[in-house]
Amino acid sequence: MIDLWPLIGIAVITIGFALRLNTLLVILVAGVVTGLVADLKVLEILSILGSSFTNNRYMSLFILILPMIGLLEHYGLKERAETLISSIKNSSPSKVTISYLLLRKVTNAIGLSLGGHPSMVRPLVAPMAEAAAVAENSDLSEDKRLRVRAFSAMSENFGNFFSQLLFIGSGGLLLIKGVLNDSGFAMELEDMYIWALPTAIASIIVFSLFAKLEKKRTQVRNTLQEKEQC
Repeated sequence: MIDLWPLIGIAVITIGFALRLNTLLVILVAGVVTGLVADLKVLEILSILGSSFTNNRYMSLFILILPMIGLLEHYGLKERAETLISSIKNSSPSKVTISYLLLRKVTNAIGLSLGGHPSMVRPLVAPMAEAAAVAENSDLSEDKRLRVRAFSAMSENFGNFFSQLLFIGSGGLLLIKGVLNDSGFAMELEDMYIWALPTAIASIIVFSLFAKLEKKRTQVRNTLQEKEQC
């Protein structure tokens, strides 16, 4: 019979995340509990944790970047980004969302986090996209309004997820470097982040196609509604 007790760490992580406890503490506790269940001594567990931290020491390099990012935010880079989005002339939902998508990629590339859905999409991008949709068609149904909001959220997902590794000091890139180095593949960060560019560019193209199709779809529906009213 297979002994499944060593997998108890997964349950610890699941419960800890569900209770929204400190992520690092949950993972540490899960590792210790798993080691104890697997009949490892405390010193062996600490040795394994210490070795893992040392082998992935590149992850701690992001601390050196924090002062620069904090300085940029202190001098209002985020506010300037919001002003830039708000100043779009002859706006349409597609223009607003594509502009935010591009802005998200640029800020990711310099290591600045705009906060994503809670601080940018919901209070700024989505309302602007809705206002642009209303300007194009004053009779904006609830279904269309929800589609505009979903498209705004989509711009954040495409803009953030597919450009996280553009910044040379990003945690994900540092983790990949540590794993590759441990596996015998020597890689430099200045070479690695270049390979994130194709994915970022492809995501821009895909989102732009979605935006174009959505705009065309909206125009067709508006035309059909006008014919029905006539």
